[in-house]
Amino acid sequence: MIQETGLTAHRSGELDWLLDDLVSRVGDVRHAVVLSNDGLAVGASTALTREDAEHLAAVASGFHSLAKGAGRHFGAGGVRQTMVEMDDAFLFVAAAGDGSCLAVLSTVTADIGLVAYEMARMVKRVGAHLTTPTRFSEPPPSTG
Repeated sequence: MIQETGLTAHRSGELDWLLDDLVSRVGDVRHAVVLSNDGLAVGASTALTREDAEHLAAVASGFHSLAKGAGRHFGAGGVRQTMVEMDDAFLFVAAAGDGSCLAVLSTVTADIGLVAYEMARMVKRVGAHLTTPTRFSEPPPSTG
């Protein structure tokens, strides 16, 4: 679990379970992480250490941000998914709710169509869990 307090911990625990399910169901998927718009991991599959989850989240956030910038610059619209092919892996990053992304790292032998399909299914299935709250630049107003 990435964050350990209150409602966020409950939500992260649910996300972790769902991410583990994705990794176990799609054989060539090795890791999965849900990240906030600012690149922080809010849920991760079990095989990832906290440090690796945060690193994958930061990398995925950077790629997704670059793709959004290209879409804006060239009038190509919003970004649904970014895919990076490496020598030994694929990195997929998909928009998954307001301010969130789902990132998946798979083997190079993965069926990329299947991975993309399973990611889209997961995003639809758990959209409410994948929405990250807006961060405040100042503390939120007190309620009492």
